[in-house]
Parts: sequence; structure tokens; C-alpha cells
Amino acid sequence: MTHYVGPAMIALTIDQRPVAVPAGSTVLDAARQLGLDIPTLCHLPGAPDHRPSCMVCVVRIGNAGRLVPACATPATDGMVVSSETPDIHAARRAALELLFSDHLGDCVAICERVCPAQVPIPAMLRLAAGGELPAAGALAREHVVFPGVMGRVCRAPCQTGCRRGKFDGAVAIKAVERVAAAHELAANEKFIPACQPPTGQRVAIVGAGAAGLSAAFFLLKAGHACVAFDEHAEPGGTLRHGFTEQELPRAILDGEIDVIRRMGLAFRPQIRLGRDLALADLQKDFQAVILVVGRQTPADLAGLGVALTEHAIAVDAGTRQTSVPGVFAGGSGLRSTYEPVQSIGDGRRLARAVNRYLAGQPTGGVRAEFTCTIPTLDAEEYQAWAQGSIAALSPYAPVGDRAQGIRRAGMPRPQQQADAPVGDVAQAAGRCGQCDCRAADSCRLRIHAARYGVNPRAFSGEHRRRFALLRQPGGVLYEPGKCIACGICVQLTARAREPLGLAFIGRGFTVQVGVPLNGALSDALQKTAADVVRHCPTGALAFERKKEERSQESEDRSQ
Repeated sequence: MTHYVGPAMIALTIDQRPVAVPAGSTVLDAARQLGLDIPTLCHLPGAPDHRPSCMVCVVRIGNAGRLVPACATPATDGMVVSSETPDIHAARRAALELLFSDHLGDCVAICERVCPAQVPIPAMLRLAAGGELPAAGALAREHVVFPGVMGRVCRAPCQTGCRRGKFDGAVAIKAVERVAAAHELAANEKFIPACQPPTGQRVAIVGAGAAGLSAAFFLLKAGHACVAFDEHAEPGGTLRHGFTEQELPRAILDGEIDVIRRMGLAFRPQIRLGRDLALADLQKDFQAVILVVGRQTPADLAGLGVALTEHAIAVDAGTRQTSVPGVFAGGSGLRSTYEPVQSIGDGRRLARAVNRYLAGQPTGGVRAEFTCTIPTLDAEEYQAWAQGSIAALSPYAPVGDRAQGIRRAGMPRPQQQADAPVGDVAQAAGRCGQCDCRAADSCRLRIHAARYGVNPRAFSGEHRRRFALLRQPGGVLYEPGKCIACGICVQLTARAREPLGLAFIGRGFTVQVGVPLNGALSDALQKTAADVVRHCPTGALAFERKKEERSQESEDRSQ
């Protein structure tokens, strides 16, 4: 009688935790079986003859001085492995910083990075450039809350940061947002943003200006009930009382506030805190209170029962919480100037802090995301970048005519915006150079950099790669400056027997991944486009349209 004998098992320990793996396993295999998160960039599971190149997965075997790559080191019986010591972390950090020394890519577009509301501007402009104006307006609303209002009164720091501004005029982001918002409301008269199921938690918001209404928007989306109190008869604060009808038509403001009302906001007018209502009463009836009361005199603030600075309510800079637990404050009353988009950003941060407080989580400030930026492009690089961007994104976008903005593109006056020809808006939006990284949220290089506290400029020198971009219209784009030559895409195209595929081109320090024989990217990735994009660790290979943009477009078409 023949008995089946399973594969020989190897016993080892990693960080003092025992594990048994089949013969032929690597240290990385053993670590993953234990649930240990050893970082990798160049590793492709199941690939034969793997040759490590990134060196971010290093570990120490026994008491040996040198470090070895976990992905290529065979596990042996009785092996003792160290993975999470300070010196190993330092080595991984150095390996990552060396990769960044030759990395040329923006994690977040400059325009989005300087926007206080963090609107995903390139994604919005991609939708607008493709004629998907209601979807572009909806995407803007998810971040800025009042896209139609901000398209009129925002000072547009995004346009100041636009990379095109230095060369041939910034993209007319503010105007595109304004028109997209008009199309969104016209197409969705009863549009209500999706909200989570009710949590049973109630939040009082004192002050129904930009910050208060923004906080309400995001808290309602999280499933909390919100009641806004304001001393005026109508909500809007300075948006309503600080701008003329010509600057900000009241119909536009009311239409966008009505979206928040339909989400469930209850408004209590002509109630002033300290005169008609005490903070202690709110604390009895609500699980959290947000104070966004604008600029107040010391006498007005004195009776609130919270700690004060010389001219404002005192808050923790990270949590936005006052000296009274469960009471938060923000908005223009804590700043020396009024800026609507800054107040909207304040509202979002307040909602995030309150949401964490209601969930019983620490309300500490959110750590700033890791970001890497492309240095200033020279004129030759800019031309290659701009020409490629315009030509691929929209049939309306002019290559020869450098349209400065919507006015030059023939855009109607504000009262006609909802009926503006889609092609005119697409022409203005199509000027966007699409500086954002399509894989910013999933880029393993960025994730590991944040984890290990990487300084992306630690090894910066006088010389850097030249910017280049290969794109397959409507499909995959390739940015060689982001490529770390891990070889994963080369292996995948070879495994799938692509007729052309991808290959290493050049030698030594100049080696890079490219299409053999100067072929087109679309010819190289006939069968494996989705596979190489999914496995690329740095977003060097990505789809022209991000997944959520394609999903939004499909959803719009199905309705």
C-alpha cells in the first residue's frame, strides 16, 4: 500500500515567532505565512529565477552583520531571522531613498496639493475634457461641497499652482468647475449624495456659513444627524451676506445649499449662541458640537465656557477640539482673513475629527500624506509633456492654439452656463497636463516611503532623468521617470507570450524598460495591459482614466 508523503517542511523563526513552510520556500514566503508585512517592490509571486533589485525587503539571518533580500533567500531548517529592528528599517529607508533619487513623478498634482478643499482637479478635468460634465460636477461636489459657488468666488490658488501657468497660461480650472456644477444640477434636479446608514449620533453645528455647511455635508454622508443653528434667517453666512448678486447669484447658492438640506440637514434660524441658546444645552441634546461662529468680539466669546486665545476660541491644532470634550471649533473665526475655500476645507477637517470622536477613535490630527514632486520642467520637457497631454485627452483640445481659458474658448456668460456647449468646456479642460499619478493610492513605493519616513530628496543630485511620456490613447500610459526597472512587466509580457512585449533597453545606469524596436505601447501590451498595470509597483504603467472615473462614467450612462 502506497502512502502519500507531503512535501518536506522547514521550521524557522522570524522575529521570535516559529513558522513551518514547504521546502523551496523563501524567507519572504515564511514571513507572509506569519502575516508579517515585509515591503517588496520587485517581487512577482511565482516568477522563476527571481533576481532582487529594489533591496527594500532586507532582513538579517542570525547574528550576521550583512543583510539579505527576503524575497530571494531560501528558508532553511533552524534559521533565525530578524525583520523589524531599527537598523533594518534604516536600511530599507536608505534603499527607498536611493530609488527616489532617480524618481520623476508627482504623487499629487500641484493644483490639487494647493487646493484647501483637496479637489481631485486633474480627475475632474479628465471627465470634463471627455464631455462628462455632470460627472465632473459631482466629483467636485464630493470635495468642495459648493462647486458652483467656488467657481465664482474662490481666489483659485489651484490656478496659481498650475504647471502650465509658467509657459502658456494656467488651465481655467475655476471656470470649468463652475460650468460642470451647473450641468450637474441641471441633469440631477433631485441629486442627493450617497450617505451611510444612520448612526443614531446627533451633531449640533453653530454657524451655517461655508465651514458649518461643509462640516454638515461630510457628517451627513457619514450617517450622523446634523442640526445647524444660525443667527440669520437663511443659511450661507458670508457667502450670502458678503457678496453681491452679480458676484454670487443667490439662486446658485440656494441650489447648492438645498443639496445639503435634501441630505437631511435641519436648519434653526435666528438663534444666537449665548443669547438664545447655551452651549450646555447643546451638550445635553447632542453627542458633539461644532462652533463655526465667524469673527466675534471677546465679549461675545466670554460666555461660551471654552478656553479662549486673545481673539478667538482656543483649539488643539491637530484635533480642532476645544477645552471642552466633544466641542470642536474652526472656520474663519480662527483665522485673520476670510477665504471661502479655506473655510470649506476647515469644515471637512472638523467633520473628520468629529467622526473619529463619535466612533471612539483618537481625534489626533491626520498625518500629512507622503508626496513626491517633479522638479521644474525645462522648456523642451514642457513641450513634450503639454503636446502629449493635449493630443490624447480630448478631441476638442487644440494642439496649436494655446487657449488661455474659457473666455477665449468662447464660453458663455454665467447665466448661460448650464447650456454651454460641451465642446467649449472640453477644450478648456483638455489643456490640463494631467500631472496627477493615477496610481497614487496604490503605489507601493509611496506606501513604503510613508511607512519608513523617507526623505525623497535625501540623495538628490545635480542631474536627473529627462521627463518622457508614452501613451496609448484611451488605454495605458507609461512614464519612464517613475520606473524602477523592477522587471515585473517584462516578466509578465514574456509569460503571456506577447508578440512584442516590454524589454530592458540599454545597459548599466542607463537601463530602462521600453518597447523593443521603437514599437508602440499598444502593440507591446495587446494581451497584458490590465496585468502589467495591476502589478506595477510605482504607477509607471497606469490606465489613462482612473478606476473611479471609469466607474462614474459607466454609472452615469446607466441612469
